[in-house]
Amino acid sequence: MTSQENAAPPTGTDDVPFRYTAALAQDIELRWQDEWEQRGTFFAANPTGPLTDGDGRHADADKPSFFVMDMFPYPSGAGLHIGHPLGYIATDVVARYRRMQGDNVLHALGFDAFGLPAEQFAVQTGQHPRTTTEANITIMQRQLRRLGLAHDPRRSFATIDPGYVRWTQWIFLQIFDSWYDEDAVRPDGGRGRARRIAELEAELAAGTRAVPVAEGVPAGSSWADLDGVARRRVLDTARLAYVSETPVNWCPGLGTVLANEEVTADGRSERGNFPVFQRSLRQWNMRITAYADRLTDDLALIDWPEKVKAMQRNWIGRSSGARVRFHVEGGLEVEVFTTRPDTLFGATFMVVAPEHPLLDEVPAQWPDGTHAAWTGGHRSPAEAVAAYRAEAAAKTAVERQADAGRKTGVFTGHLAVNPVNGEPLPVFTADYVLMGYGTGAIMAVPGGDERDFAFAQAFELPIVYTTDGDVTDAARTGDGTVINSSNDEISLDGLGVAEAKARIVEWLAGKGVGEGTITYRLRDWLFSRQRYWGEPFPIVYDEHDLPLAVPEELLPVALPEVPDYAPRTFDPGDAHSSPEPPLGRNEEWVNVTLDLGDGPRVYRRDTNTMPNWAGSCWYYLRYLDPSSDEVLVDPELERYWMGPGHGAQAADSVGGVDLYVGGVEHAVLHLLYARFWHKVLFDLGHVSSAEPFHKLFNQGYIQAYAYTDARGVYVPAAEVVDDEASPTGHSWHGEPVNREYGKIGKSLKNSVSPDEMYDAYGADTLRVYEMSMGPLDLSRPWETRAVVGSQRFLQRLWRNVVSEADGSLVVSQDAPSDETLRVLHRTIADVTADMAAMRINTAIAKLIVLNNHLTTLAAVPRAAVEPLVLMTAPVAPHVAEELWSRLGHERSLAHEPFPVADPAYLVEDTVTCILQVAGKVRGRAEVSTSASDDELRELALADAGVQRALDGRAVRTVIVRAPKLVNVVPA
Repeated sequence: MTSQENAAPPTGTDDVPFRYTAALAQDIELRWQDEWEQRGTFFAANPTGPLTDGDGRHADADKPSFFVMDMFPYPSGAGLHIGHPLGYIATDVVARYRRMQGDNVLHALGFDAFGLPAEQFAVQTGQHPRTTTEANITIMQRQLRRLGLAHDPRRSFATIDPGYVRWTQWIFLQIFDSWYDEDAVRPDGGRGRARRIAELEAELAAGTRAVPVAEGVPAGSSWADLDGVARRRVLDTARLAYVSETPVNWCPGLGTVLANEEVTADGRSERGNFPVFQRSLRQWNMRITAYADRLTDDLALIDWPEKVKAMQRNWIGRSSGARVRFHVEGGLEVEVFTTRPDTLFGATFMVVAPEHPLLDEVPAQWPDGTHAAWTGGHRSPAEAVAAYRAEAAAKTAVERQADAGRKTGVFTGHLAVNPVNGEPLPVFTADYVLMGYGTGAIMAVPGGDERDFAFAQAFELPIVYTTDGDVTDAARTGDGTVINSSNDEISLDGLGVAEAKARIVEWLAGKGVGEGTITYRLRDWLFSRQRYWGEPFPIVYDEHDLPLAVPEELLPVALPEVPDYAPRTFDPGDAHSSPEPPLGRNEEWVNVTLDLGDGPRVYRRDTNTMPNWAGSCWYYLRYLDPSSDEVLVDPELERYWMGPGHGAQAADSVGGVDLYVGGVEHAVLHLLYARFWHKVLFDLGHVSSAEPFHKLFNQGYIQAYAYTDARGVYVPAAEVVDDEASPTGHSWHGEPVNREYGKIGKSLKNSVSPDEMYDAYGADTLRVYEMSMGPLDLSRPWETRAVVGSQRFLQRLWRNVVSEADGSLVVSQDAPSDETLRVLHRTIADVTADMAAMRINTAIAKLIVLNNHLTTLAAVPRAAVEPLVLMTAPVAPHVAEELWSRLGHERSLAHEPFPVADPAYLVEDTVTCILQVAGKVRGRAEVSTSASDDELRELALADAGVQRALDGRAVRTVIVRAPKLVNVVPA
């Protein structure tokens, strides 16, 4: 279709055949969606390779690129509700606007298709997760296409596609084949980066690097003295992806282990809300801790919301202090990390986690003078420790932390020596100390820590204060002047805390019993999952149980068929038994014959799978080069779309995706993991940008009314009616119900499907409504009855161009008046500024003002309405395309230049209008002295301050005192 004459006749109503109704909107929208697809309207051209624009041309390498991206959607069987499209519409509006500004825009959408829901459905029904997932993708693709999103369909994929799995496994092997050299210089000039394992091996062989300690390899060993197995153990210990016996979060309810980030503050699984327990299992880990400093420091280089940066900094948890080594009688040693080494003289006991290796051996009997309260009633340390370990294993991590208030613990029989004064310190085990944090051991200073103080009181342990103060019956937790802290070689008495820290650290280092260090809350990323529906590890194990990489030519390693998908444990009667991965049920797959260089041999495959985060760590790179079989991504394409200083980014930027829109809930999961993987790829030379995402924008949520009955149970919101006879004003099947606001979803039974909105109003109306509800970064209330306001805007726009009676054009060729030109160019200037800043709601409000102005004219000038149609296109693309075509233009407006304001028409008298909510000032706006009541009303309701003050409340009335005051009165 290139003109009105080629278009199929639209459908209005019998009496008004060309009225812009839902039926006409659907006809227009479906036709244009087909037309865009046939023309390749939204094909993003690469500067090289097979992907060109719709006309078969490559991108000009000098043309600014703009890469906009949504967070990877998971294809749910329930399909979309009207809360889901919010971010998708926003990125589409931005992409369309940037395209009209002359940028080469890349906007695509794939699917994060591995995940627990499909696997759990498979457990219940026996249906293969792939079947379920592919069906869900089809549903989601239909709903998103109906929304009119301007994606490049050639760049779409799912993480379960064999070609994608191959590269995910390939990236894992790159990490497996790397180690972190803290002294190596990076491409960006910084110090510390990943290097190839072969380079480490060469340095060890040359003797330029000392052989690190590894399992079965004594300290001080030379490389030449080690056999092949020992050498592999050394190298495996250094890898960025490594296998180790690790304290893990074991979730029997899901049949798998979880990363720390997947466990809630209540000690339960983020998905399914099952209890999580501490176990020790042999698992794959990613050495994300090697990148802790870079992950923290480089946050300053990217344009992200400060709250997300703060969440990542807090999760990484960098803190400075000292490592101190305590000699334990019997020749053992325990190391602790403390941020307050200045309090060492106040340490009167130690506490280790129940999983600490010190407890693998304990004295045969209680030492002389052991207090009865310390033994827990047990006859020997071995008996006491075994009982306490069993008790701790039955608790979740959060339960262990909460139980600290009950002062549980038991003396281990071990005595440690305080290195600053030689005092023997009893070593306790208590479950509030977790092996996964720090060293799994603490020095207890009851005079300066409330928890240590409570523990000391419960077990009748001595208390020594190391700072001055009047408190004598509690811990002194604040800073002060140091007291009671001296020996024959050093005195901290009289010093402030900062100076005392520095002096004691220097003394400890001189004695060889400690050193200043930095530690992190961040733990290495637990990367194994005992599930079926995930990427298999491209790893096999030999007769020494050591991992070997599967050759690249054998990738991808595909999932085998298994008899069932249910999670199990090896001992079904023990909730804490080890897991049995489903992949282990296919013996023919597990035991594989390969020739890895020394002839055909039988190897054992890894039966775990990768977490669902693996596929989402790098998907943005696949959008750039979706069909590549030779390289992960063509370097020229990566530099064009993501390289430092590309496109609209500043010359000194670190590069990355230009705009990434998604929920704040991914701050310390996907976003942290993706940054880590990207930095490894950067170190190894596969990408040129130091960060994956240059600008991050967190959209708010769409909320809706939810209703509960007398039992507090949610009832279907769609079946609730306003009922004056009900004491609550609402009823469900005649019963009173209570109303509340909540996030839209199945659990609150307040979902509204976009399909319903398409049928009732059309996709363009839904787009305009969701974008005009309020500032994009704030949550906003859904009100179906309010959608009609957005429909009326589009109906008025339609009538300003098309006759509802016969479909003819009603525009005039006459030149616009000066007044109309002033309104037009002020609108262009304001909308341009608002769109550039993603203030889409206020941009729409100004389009409405211009449209209303044109409605008042006897005839609408073509020169005024065409810019309006162009400015409306990003938010309501279908009706804009239709009007543009009817106005006689053969080319899609998707690539038309966005209107530019003429400064000559921007000079006018203005006044500051005060915007109030319930009489309180919530904002100000510069408006024309001739602004109408309707214009001011629309402007006020779109203001961010007004929206925040309303906080989801309905509006009772709007009082306008043009042009200086608008007062919004909430219901």
